[in-house]
Amino acid sequence: MNNSQIETLEERINDLECKVAFQEQTIEELNDALTQQQLLITKMQDQMKYVVGKVKNMDTSNLADATEETPPPHY
Repeated sequence: MNNSQIETLEERINDLECKVAFQEQTIEELNDALTQQQLLITKMQDQMKYVVGKVKNMDTSNLADATEETPPPHY
C-alpha cells in the first residue's frame, strides 16, 4: 500500500468513527426521551384509573332524573 491509500483509509476510518459517535449520542437521546415518555404514560394511566374509579363510585342520586324534569318554558 502506498501513502495515498493509507491516508484514504485513515480518512474513511475517521469518518466512520465520527458517524458512530453521533449515532451513539442520538441513541442515548432517544432512549432518554423514550424513558420520559414511558414515565408520563404510566402516570397518566394511574390518573385515568383514579378518575374511572371515582366515576364508577359516583352516587347517581345526585344526578337529575330526566323523566322528572319539567320542560323548559319555551316548549
